[in-house]
Amino acid sequence: MLNSLIPNVQWDKMWEATLETLYMTAISVFATFVLGIILGLLLFLSAKGNIWANAPVNKVISAFVNIFRSIPFIILIVLLIPFTKLILGTMIGQNAALPALIIGAAPFYARMVEIGLREIDKGVIEAAKSMGAKTSTIIWKVLLPESMPALVSGITVTAIALVGYTAMAGVIGAGGLGNLAYLEGFQRSRFDVTLVATIIILIIVFIIQFIGDFITSKLDKR
Repeated sequence: MLNSLIPNVQWDKMWEATLETLYMTAISVFATFVLGIILGLLLFLSAKGNIWANAPVNKVISAFVNIFRSIPFIILIVLLIPFTKLILGTMIGQNAALPALIIGAAPFYARMVEIGLREIDKGVIEAAKSMGAKTSTIIWKVLLPESMPALVSGITVTAIALVGYTAMAGVIGAGGLGNLAYLEGFQRSRFDVTLVATIIILIIVFIIQFIGDFITSKLDKR
């Protein structure tokens, strides 16, 4: 019955493409989480009135974040082709998509991190300062724990965006469900292949959203 409804779907290829999408998403989400927190902390701490207040540094980081989060992802992939070839030697395959995925998503997440840090009660930070806490202690014991629900919520949104980015990267040869939907589905007029690939992407998105919401609800003390 199923084969008659979707006769063109080759499940071994679909499974392989799903694993490729999960691989690209997992690696890029982890790297984005780390880099985004670093950038977000630098944006927050170097802002006026904060621990490392430094207007020039803040403006440079802010400009970097604004530029890269504003470039449409499909254009960013093309712009980064020379860089990708330089560090990986190719622009085809799952790993070749990672630089664009990370550079495209980290600045976006960094802004979410900054917003989450700004929502922390200033009194908590001042109390830690008055007790002689070092900057590293304030970061690890105050800023990150207090903003963790917002950080998890932000990385959930970013992870879902990255799933979409992997589909776009697939169109130019990165592999994954996007590549399968485009080459095997669209170009060969096999609607069922495109449909199944889309449904699997939606399932991945729903699972990420569920996990993110669950973790956020457990971390939120309000």
